[in-house]
Amino acid sequence: MQLYNTLTRAKEPFTPAHEGRVNMYVCGITAYDYCHIGHARSAVVFDVLVRYLRSKDLEVRFARNFTDVDDKIIKRAQEEGLSSEAVSEKYIAAFYEDMDRLGILRADMEPRATRYIGEMLQLAQHLIDTGFAYATPSGDVYFRVRAFKPYGKLSGRNLEELQSGARVAPGEEKEDPLDFALWKAAKPGEPTWESPWGPGRPGWHLECSAMSEDLLGLPLDIHGGGQDLVFPHHENEIAQTEAATGKDFARFWVHNGFVQINSEKMSKSLNNFVTIRDIFGYCLPEVLRFFLVAAHYRSPLDYSTEALDEAEKGIRRIYAALAQMDDALAGTKWSANAAPAELLAELDGLEKDFDQSMEDDLNTAAALGHIFGMVRLAGRVMEDKALRKSQGGKAILERIRGGFARYAAILGVFGSEPARFLADLRDSRAARKGIESSKVDDLLAQRKQARQDKDFARSDAIRDELAAMGVEVKDTPVGAVWDVA
Repeated sequence: MQLYNTLTRAKEPFTPAHEGRVNMYVCGITAYDYCHIGHARSAVVFDVLVRYLRSKDLEVRFARNFTDVDDKIIKRAQEEGLSSEAVSEKYIAAFYEDMDRLGILRADMEPRATRYIGEMLQLAQHLIDTGFAYATPSGDVYFRVRAFKPYGKLSGRNLEELQSGARVAPGEEKEDPLDFALWKAAKPGEPTWESPWGPGRPGWHLECSAMSEDLLGLPLDIHGGGQDLVFPHHENEIAQTEAATGKDFARFWVHNGFVQINSEKMSKSLNNFVTIRDIFGYCLPEVLRFFLVAAHYRSPLDYSTEALDEAEKGIRRIYAALAQMDDALAGTKWSANAAPAELLAELDGLEKDFDQSMEDDLNTAAALGHIFGMVRLAGRVMEDKALRKSQGGKAILERIRGGFARYAAILGVFGSEPARFLADLRDSRAARKGIESSKVDDLLAQRKQARQDKDFARSDAIRDELAAMGVEVKDTPVGAVWDVA
């Protein structure tokens, strides 16, 4: 498998350091607010990576942390009149609710920063003892950036570039504007822990170094997160970890691309901040997940309701095809005709192409393209009356339909029961347009009665009323079915 390594700026063959086992650490949320679309993208990207690696019979030991002490958490606690612990607990619970609906597997290890204070203190003290860090008279501890010569190797930034924009804030006791905090001295109203330098709390970067080494050991096979974490967070993690241990921190650094909102950077100041819960109020969770896997994880992603609508059309097409395949396979009479060799070869190629796409830097966008190719092939089989009712046609449909269990396990989509998903999707689209499903069902019942009474004028009037509501009605052998126009 090829993975793009941010450290080397190239795709490289991925093999774990220990045969058969992958140690993977991904930076999780700072628990001070509801998760947004950017969190959803990162969660889905690394969820798919874990799923795919496991599908290759690799043991994946996956850790994802929670930052539960931080400036933003403290600020939110003061705003809401709660303790920092209560705030973090509230938003960690909300995280689980959102991620469960999005189909995100739980990590094997989900450490919280406040439970690793002792390990962080030991790491900071070791860095002081070896000259890579220093304590200030007021009780802060800073890392000496210039003492770590490879600093900037992940982000590509050099010290001169960083120096030009660096400043020492009033009250700070840094030796150098580039130095970053490992430990922050206590301030009134903030949670604190005892330390050799006085009461205080950890800096943001320190927690991931302490937790990842303790849980997984070094070097990590994969360290992941959003592109926004490359600098300064991951750069600083490398500096403090490698300075303290003399070991490589991670062999592969994997980062997902940014999400924009209607072609603009997402920002609360621009009033375009979109939470996962906002999106779930617009569409089904599986539609959002399909939207996210439909793009390559490293590419920028532009979110809009129009883009979600297109994703909805795509996943609807897949599920409609699955329902049609299920109906076709429910038949009991099959001729002995074999499948044409060219169709079998085409299916062989599509299945192989799916795996090659996933092997090529987790290219889910291309992999989905090959799934659509399989759906088109199934459609051709079902449209051919002779082939559809043959043993050869049945074998192709069974193979395509059966393959979706694997695609669902890897991508986290297409695992729902088709009829149920399509009904839920219809109801979701109806709700967006202000169409009451119960009213539609009532009108259809009235129409059915009118047709039984041979009151065709009334039947046609009801159909016109439904059309004016934006409802399409299709009469089938099992009765009328409806959808949103």
